[in-house]
Amino acid sequence: MTQASTDKTHRSFLSRPAVRRLIPFTLITAVALVFIFENRSSVEIRLLVPIVTMPLWGALLIAWALGMLACLFTVRRRSDRHARRQGL
Repeated sequence: MTQASTDKTHRSFLSRPAVRRLIPFTLITAVALVFIFENRSSVEIRLLVPIVTMPLWGALLIAWALGMLACLFTVRRRSDRHARRQGL
């Protein structure tokens, strides 16, 4: 039996790097979504010029989604930059 095959059989699911990065993301997302959907009152929000009345959970959900998009673009851009640097 080779060393590579024994490493795969003894590696637990939680020891994989992708899974270790996914666990905090999942926990933070779950807590954020519970917080968002518990805030159901209506609020007035000023969007540059107009004032909009909407449920607070909707505003929080929009802010959370924009934050997730910003994080996605930042992580993707950082990994592309590292790949180009190593290719030189």
